[in-house]
Amino acid sequence: MVAEGELLWEPSEEVIAKARLTRYLEWLGRPGEAYEDVWRWSVDRPEEFWASIWDYFDVIGERGAGPVLSGTMPDATWFAGSSLNYAENALRRTEGTALVFVSEDGARQELTYAELREEVARVRAGLARLGVRRGDRVAGYLPNIPQALIAFLATASLGAIWSAGSPDFGVPSIVDRFKQIEPKVLIAVDGYHYNGKGYDRSHAVNEIASELPSLRATVWIPYLAAADEGRAPQQAEPTPAHTEELPQGEVIGWEGLRAEEGPLEFERVPFGHPLWILYSSGTTGLPKPIVHGHGGVVLEHLKSLSFHQDLGEGDVFFWYTTTGWMMWNYLVGALLVGAVPVMYDGSATHPSPTTLWRIAHSEGVTYFGVGAPYIMASLKAGIQPSGLERLRGIGSTGSPLPPEGFAWVAEQLPGVPIGSFSGGTDVCTGFVGATVLHPIRAGIIPCRSLGAKVESYDPLGKPITGEVGELVLTQPMPSMPVMFWNDPSGERYAESYFDVYPGVWRHGDWIKINEDGSCVIYGRSDSTLNRGGVRMGTSEFYRVVERFEEIADSLVIDTGQLGQEGRLLLYVTLAEGATLTESLERTLCDALRTELSPRHVPNEIRVVPGIPRTLSGKKLEVPVRKILLGTPVEEAANPDAMANPEVLQHFRPQS
Repeated sequence: MVAEGELLWEPSEEVIAKARLTRYLEWLGRPGEAYEDVWRWSVDRPEEFWASIWDYFDVIGERGAGPVLSGTMPDATWFAGSSLNYAENALRRTEGTALVFVSEDGARQELTYAELREEVARVRAGLARLGVRRGDRVAGYLPNIPQALIAFLATASLGAIWSAGSPDFGVPSIVDRFKQIEPKVLIAVDGYHYNGKGYDRSHAVNEIASELPSLRATVWIPYLAAADEGRAPQQAEPTPAHTEELPQGEVIGWEGLRAEEGPLEFERVPFGHPLWILYSSGTTGLPKPIVHGHGGVVLEHLKSLSFHQDLGEGDVFFWYTTTGWMMWNYLVGALLVGAVPVMYDGSATHPSPTTLWRIAHSEGVTYFGVGAPYIMASLKAGIQPSGLERLRGIGSTGSPLPPEGFAWVAEQLPGVPIGSFSGGTDVCTGFVGATVLHPIRAGIIPCRSLGAKVESYDPLGKPITGEVGELVLTQPMPSMPVMFWNDPSGERYAESYFDVYPGVWRHGDWIKINEDGSCVIYGRSDSTLNRGGVRMGTSEFYRVVERFEEIADSLVIDTGQLGQEGRLLLYVTLAEGATLTESLERTLCDALRTELSPRHVPNEIRVVPGIPRTLSGKKLEVPVRKILLGTPVEEAANPDAMANPEVLQHFRPQS
């Protein structure tokens, strides 16, 4: 095992001099100032900091005469009296490559800014013809393809509100989301390819549309049919099967939507006007419709992408995601800073486990982002990435990255820093992460993000340093939700984040903040292990167990309840050809006892065919714990919000 905190990378003087954060500090009149001091200023004087972000990036819009910040959480108001539009800022450039699209079958498309602007103008005109106006909702049932980005920008340009779901989501899961927001237009594909197979979703789209009485129109993108015919999606019209009679609205094709030219105009809206609606996972209840505003997203993504990913003009930005994960929204934010987003639709491991690394090579990616499990899978598979001379940074998120993942990147890609980031759909960004000014140490997140006052609280709500506690934010951020949809009183929003510490955002993660401002995330606090009165996060547990070649995946559950010690159960999915022998069990338990503590030794190890995960790949610890404590499987989690619902039955309590 790699020692946590082992130094793996340090920035050279050249890297520091060229960093976009360095340029900002010089502009600010704080050249050479220690990051932690700048961070402290950014959270103690948030009005000054966020005003500087607007000015430094020359945000297009009207600042207004109102205060930068007024009120407190959960009712903070930003930039009162201002107006702007996300799409206007994203499309401010007129020359050069705007985006690159790559599909699993090898198809590639590149759009210039001129082409992207023209497509957005055409789709904007089409949406307007369908009656879409400011405040209306447009829903996309779309994979990570250019049409998704075009439709989003066109929607935003009108002051309408975008919401998306990936076509690998089941019908009930999508209906649970879209029915809450009552979209006027649904834009959907007929199907998609994944892992070498085609998946027809035309019947699913018709089912979804029939459940949305608010629809004025359904727009079909014959993505699957066009790919099978070797044509671009906009060159095909819906087939008769796609245009079966629906209870409401007209049915048109993508080509029909974009058929007429129109002016590229932008409806400037107040800072907090809804831009898009994202959703919580929906695995344990109706998904929460999380609304973010134009201004908050523009400022946050300008800051985060520029200073924490060090991205700008000339960079090529890749993050493996679907439209159903907030990282898609973060990826397309590359347009705000002039970087080129690489959109990929397909499996990360088809036709080989090196697929994503191959894309990084072929597209000259300068910043490469994936979920932590992909890095660990690359380590286990013995992958040796090559041809990545342009790569300047790697990002990891979704779950804590163990120190071994950091070390693998340092060994395979010497000189390329790996930044682990943590945040969430709730803020559509990371609030702890990295910069190129920070050294990289194994298992350590180098810093708290600028403008994010992250602290660690003990059970009494007191800030602590050097100990594991609840991750909280004690000052507002502009990209916090402006509201939940259909929550006029704000009660559901307040209960989600402010029910434990009034006026303080509780995020639901365990975090340890070190004296130097660096930190470690230990997993979800609502799935904590409590053994002998000692709280432990699950990430350390997985780090030990999943190091074994015989273990493909794992899940640990503590069945203890308040005042009552429970059992510690370890579920493992075995690697191909492996078996759980007495020797392997003994070795696993010895490793947990030695490397963690005797409290970490499980009472029992059980083999299961798969570990339940959300559609975005996160382990479902809480639903499994509920099942073990007696909740029926069908009530513990929504199967349509899961990647592999069939495995839940294997976690029923054993008599």
